[in-house]
Amino acid sequence: MSASFSKTVTESDIAAFAGFSGDFNPVHIDEDYAKGTMFKGRIAHGMLSAAFISTVFGTRLPGPGCIYVAQSLKFKAPVRIGDTVTARVEAISLVPEKQFVTFKTTCTVQGALVIEGEATLLVPSKA
Repeated sequence: MSASFSKTVTESDIAAFAGFSGDFNPVHIDEDYAKGTMFKGRIAHGMLSAAFISTVFGTRLPGPGCIYVAQSLKFKAPVRIGDTVTARVEAISLVPEKQFVTFKTTCTVQGALVIEGEATLLVPSKA
């Protein structure tokens, strides 16, 4: 069982994420500052891309009603404005008595891995 979601990161996405998260790190907001970093330009917030994993869980697999229990993330490469991020989740184990499902989680840009991790979700039975 797997599902995915793709979104192209825009200037508006980064500004909105900074606004609601309070993360105004200049590597995300200020091109002149960011040019002087190891990234040589602005990058998107890592957690913005990670949020696309949550989108998959809440809307596709397992879908509405699931609840995050845990998430590990390893950030492998930066995401930039204009990059299309594809978040993918794949069920790897079940604990039926606790209604837990563990998923491999990844985000890629043009096939290159930018985030990898693992998530455990509580998946309530449907009434």
